[in-house]
Amino acid sequence: MSTLIRNGTVITAVDEYVGDILIEDEKIRAIGKNLDVKADNIIDAKGKYIMPGGVDQHTHFDFSFGDATVFGWEGSNAALVGGTTTVVDFVNQKIGWSMKDSVDEYVETKVNGKAMCDYSFHGVVYDPSDALFEEIPKLPEIGIPSIKLFMAYKGHPYHCDDAAIFKALQASKEAGVTIMVHAENADVIDVLQKQLVAKGKTEPKYHAVSRPPLVEAEATQRAIYLAMMADAPIFVVHVTCKEAMEVIRDAYIKGVPAYGETCSHYLVLDTDNLSKPNFEGAKYVCSPALRGEEHREALWEAIKKGWLKCVSSDHCSFSWKEHKVLGRDNFINIPNGAPGLQDRLAILWTYGVEKDKISRQKLVELFATVPAKINGLFPQKGTIAVGSDADIVIFDPEWKGVISNKTSLHGVDYSSYEGMEQIGRAEKVFLRGNLTVDDGKFTGELGQGQFIPGKPFGLAYQER
Repeated sequence: MSTLIRNGTVITAVDEYVGDILIEDEKIRAIGKNLDVKADNIIDAKGKYIMPGGVDQHTHFDFSFGDATVFGWEGSNAALVGGTTTVVDFVNQKIGWSMKDSVDEYVETKVNGKAMCDYSFHGVVYDPSDALFEEIPKLPEIGIPSIKLFMAYKGHPYHCDDAAIFKALQASKEAGVTIMVHAENADVIDVLQKQLVAKGKTEPKYHAVSRPPLVEAEATQRAIYLAMMADAPIFVVHVTCKEAMEVIRDAYIKGVPAYGETCSHYLVLDTDNLSKPNFEGAKYVCSPALRGEEHREALWEAIKKGWLKCVSSDHCSFSWKEHKVLGRDNFINIPNGAPGLQDRLAILWTYGVEKDKISRQKLVELFATVPAKINGLFPQKGTIAVGSDADIVIFDPEWKGVISNKTSLHGVDYSSYEGMEQIGRAEKVFLRGNLTVDDGKFTGELGQGQFIPGKPFGLAYQER
């Protein structure tokens, strides 16, 4: 089966041009102007933008917070409707298990037969033992070139101290494994949480008060110092505040291989959302916390200038009425996380491109190309080039609508962006050349997604 897409305006991270794209056997076979070829299907994309399928490098399809468990891979079609064709999901190590066995069990019980987009994995450290540190150099053999450690969440099994992070960094560098950290000072947060609750300050808005920007900035600086002592690169996930961003920026300018991402919700939401009445603020409890306008503007500047490398969703789909309600009397017990997988492209286009905060090429860089490079998936994923997977979005820039949970495939009872304007949408989406979204609606099949092994020595190593 072959498909010829004609007359669209192709956007990559570095180019924009009108051209044709020939798809054969799940790959891009030719790109050019007025291609003289035959194809089984011909699509006229005049007036539309053609961009590579997005790579979302930060999703949680399997995460628990107390008794709450997120809606899983049954909602992975939300990625495709939002123009994302590949996700890099976090797999939590089981205590006492190897990372490989944890991943194998996760794939067998949670992913197989359900994934509708392509996928790769990060490992998440829950048991920082000597056995785990010895396993880290072997992770690229199973296609997992990155692991994440939590500096936050004191008292939880996945909290890692400085010794664990330092040992992981030491173990990673010769094998090209990228160490990622959730950077917040767990001890300070623990103290602030207990003090607030003792004063009866238990509403959702106090979640942000207990996690001020400096707890993130301090941990980010500490993580970078640990990486420098280990002589290894480091990647800080979901950067939310000006201070933490500046720590990463300043280190990078000095030649330190320190990198970071932000997430779509930190670009458009703020602490006012946490103050919504009738416990609605609980919908916006995520960690690190939402910030104010000053921080939002700093993050837009950071992604425009390359100080932060990509924009992820940090998709973590707890329901409001079923899960978030567990913290009605105490914000500490509100499950952290929010849905966002389907909306990443809409946020970047509507509130980035349309408002002249970023260019179309920068959107593709943040949305697809750089996350593919970070995770060792480029050029198979993240670009439009001959030989790359035919993961292609035909984007209609004239479409206008409103983001609503009514049209969401996230499988939960609210949208983080309910009622916000949306300009443009992914009209058609091809996954490896197969049409999986048509007229903005999912047309693919349950279980069609494939595992894409990541290669080691990703972007954090290439720029050293």
